[in-house]
Amino acid sequence: MSWQQVLDLIISIFTTQTGLPNLMFKQVIMIGVAFFFLYLAVAKKFEPLLLVPIGFGIFLVNFPLTPLMGFTEQGAPELIRVFYKYGVEWEVIPCVIFLGLGAMTDFSPLIANPKTLIIGAGAQLGVFITYIGVLFFGFTLKEAASVGIIGGADGPTTIYLTSKLAPHLLGANALAAYSYMAMVPLIQPPIMRLMTTPEQRCIKMHQLRSVSVKEKILFPLIAALLIIFLVPAVAPLMGMFMFGNFMRESGVVKRLTDTAQNALMNIVTIFLGLSVGATMQAEKFLTPKPLLIFAFGLMDFVVCTIGGILTVHVMNLFLKEKINPLIGSAGVSAVPMSARVSHAEGLKADPDNWLIMHAMGPNLAGVIGSAAAAGMFIAMFQ
Repeated sequence: MSWQQVLDLIISIFTTQTGLPNLMFKQVIMIGVAFFFLYLAVAKKFEPLLLVPIGFGIFLVNFPLTPLMGFTEQGAPELIRVFYKYGVEWEVIPCVIFLGLGAMTDFSPLIANPKTLIIGAGAQLGVFITYIGVLFFGFTLKEAASVGIIGGADGPTTIYLTSKLAPHLLGANALAAYSYMAMVPLIQPPIMRLMTTPEQRCIKMHQLRSVSVKEKILFPLIAALLIIFLVPAVAPLMGMFMFGNFMRESGVVKRLTDTAQNALMNIVTIFLGLSVGATMQAEKFLTPKPLLIFAFGLMDFVVCTIGGILTVHVMNLFLKEKINPLIGSAGVSAVPMSARVSHAEGLKADPDNWLIMHAMGPNLAGVIGSAAAAGMFIAMFQ
């Protein structure tokens, strides 16, 4: 082989088998997006358990020629495509995450003050307003439903609904949902201050009553009974959620509860984050529809926050013991972040005003409300 042939071979390999000559400007942009999410996770500590795997998934999949999200010549899925296919497409991971969430959840604030269920329902306002709004921008009914659920600030529910109704939007929807969940401390406080007076922010609420062990054990059974009868389509999510909670409250399967809360939850979070991030390939994401989803997702989240606070204002017209409207913003299901934000804003108004347990009631109600809304959409369109 001559030197010229060797040189031609080297040039051929470099141009066809390495990434640099095949790198496109869009991919550079997406790698920058990956760095931004990793920055938020590491430097700002915004939901790092989610944004680290999502950001790294975006980072990896936007290198040219990477065998991660495609299929081999034999038709077998590549590495991250395996996680995506069997975990997300088959709707396993969102349900397993709900199992872990149930095992970590104490429903005492909701049981002690069931009125907060109304706040959780009111905070779904943005879901339905956004659903109607995006229809005017060329989205189909199913796509609009999958975008509308973003405002509930529940990542697993968004993924579950989108994978059923509009799987081609999964990456954009999931990333928007988790992004706004992570930015709750930035988005919600200005809205809360705008919609409340200093006097309203200082309203003190009585300490919640003690909830018995029997009530805690019966709650997941009764809740599952009512919710699944009314919205059967949501049984996979709510069934796992209440199963995890029943394991926790029964007290007889502590090893299983510990596994669901920790090891299992951590494993599926890694696979989910990488899978979601890896769907954000430049050629699919940098198009008008995903960018519109991010804009509508923000509007959705804002309106859901407004809906929760407005619901408290309306309730206070009829209640003798007033509810602090700050806890209305916790009606979105970003657990427990939005409840902590409500508590923090309450402390700014009055250092002796402790709202965290009161805010957890609508926060948990929001989880149920967003899942119920997703079930309604599935029943309507599938």
